[in-house]
Amino acid sequence: MSATATATRSVVAPGVPSDSRARKPGQRRFGPLNIAAFIALALMAVGWLLPFLWAVATAFKTETDAASGAGGWVGESGPTTEAFTSILSQGNVWIWAGNSLWTSAAITLITLAISAVAAYAFSRLDFRGKKLLYGAVIASIVIPPQVLIIPLFYEMLAFNLVDTPWGLILPQVVAPAMVFILKKFFDQVPIELEDAARVDGAGRFRVFWSIVLPLSRPILGAVAIFVFITAWNNFLWPFLIINDTTLMTLPVGLQTVISAYGVQYAQVMAQAVLASLPLIIVFLIFQKQIVRGVATTGFGGQ
Repeated sequence: MSATATATRSVVAPGVPSDSRARKPGQRRFGPLNIAAFIALALMAVGWLLPFLWAVATAFKTETDAASGAGGWVGESGPTTEAFTSILSQGNVWIWAGNSLWTSAAITLITLAISAVAAYAFSRLDFRGKKLLYGAVIASIVIPPQVLIIPLFYEMLAFNLVDTPWGLILPQVVAPAMVFILKKFFDQVPIELEDAARVDGAGRFRVFWSIVLPLSRPILGAVAIFVFITAWNNFLWPFLIINDTTLMTLPVGLQTVISAYGVQYAQVMAQAVLASLPLIIVFLIFQKQIVRGVATTGFGGQ
């Protein structure tokens, strides 16, 4: 090889760092902005994690140590499961956990079905009053759920659904924010795929079921997880609509086993840990789907 050819091959393209040829493919270069962002995210993570660790540490203390704060994070008496044992022995925790599981699953499935159909209609169909109706859906996102508590309660009372599972489930299946997210995603699905299916004789529902939904699995999974977590954490509506202890969800039921003799800090923290543990497990299992769904919501799209 001539010297000229060697020199030509060694020239670095304009705008490309001189050390880019030495870096391996996929190797990241950490600049000042990357380091600053990493530090900021690390501080935010620590800021979120410390209260949770404090709650866990308090849950494993005796009531005396939890109230006095003696002994730091561990307590003078050392770790104990006294608070967990007290809560588990006083209430129907497993029944409440089962109620939370199946009601949250039902709310998730119904919400997903309603939101997906509504979002597809707003994305692909033209009908009278579409803009007005979609504007109402967007506007309803900013309405605090607490504002609707009293009207919903009287509505459930009129239908004799107070203190019933359906009275607990039905008011939670309307999720305007999920309709908006799914609609934004459906807008990005190529219309040519649906046109090709209709040319082959597929109807509107067949196109939606066989083309659009399979392409939307990441966002559908993310929406399902978000709805499930929200339904599981919901306290106010189950607290108002359910009086029967055998129908209570876990967050509501655990409130009934707290002692009336002052604030039992260890038991309160143990209750919080028990209520959040299933959600932590769900997140650890489906964290990739959550991140992928957030990345494909379409907020930065068209």
